[in-house]
Amino acid sequence: MSLTIQARTILAEWVTSEVLRKHCGAVAASMAHLAPHYGGDADIWEATGILHDMDYERHPSLEVAENAHPFVGVRWLREHGWSEEICRAILSHADYAGVSRDSMMEKALFAVDELSSFVLAVALVRPSKNIADVDVAAVKKKMKDKGFARAVNRDDIVQGAAGLGVEVDALIADVIAALSARATELGIAGVAV
Repeated sequence: MSLTIQARTILAEWVTSEVLRKHCGAVAASMAHLAPHYGGDADIWEATGILHDMDYERHPSLEVAENAHPFVGVRWLREHGWSEEICRAILSHADYAGVSRDSMMEKALFAVDELSSFVLAVALVRPSKNIADVDVAAVKKKMKDKGFARAVNRDDIVQGAAGLGVEVDALIADVIAALSARATELGIAGVAV
């Protein structure tokens, strides 16, 4: 069984929030899309994207504590035989965990975490609710609107692109392409008229 299928089963057990499931699905789509660009295994990268916030609903605290996100989820994954590569990437996406982002998978997870949700939100506020109506310019315009998706850290998006060695526009284009490929699954394929 693929890691992605296993990860989806775990996410379904840990997360009840549809919003958080969509976030994890969007990050997973972005990770799977980026993996071949950086010589990564798409199954491993996608599974990492699915699982990166598996414990956030139950343990949303954003501080260094053994009973907080992402420490609880990583501890569970380690106990259940998940690779250190995946566990380390999940830890590294949270700055407060104190784990440096060294591998391309770690850098990619950080880069697409905030951006994937942001692009998803941009699509959902379109009258059509269709990712096909979203382009780089639309995302950049919304990034300037501090009232839009205010929980999304714009600095993380910029730092994430820099960590990957790409321009923000290129990263946005990649995330749009990734989410477009999974538009139906993510609920951004458009509304019926």
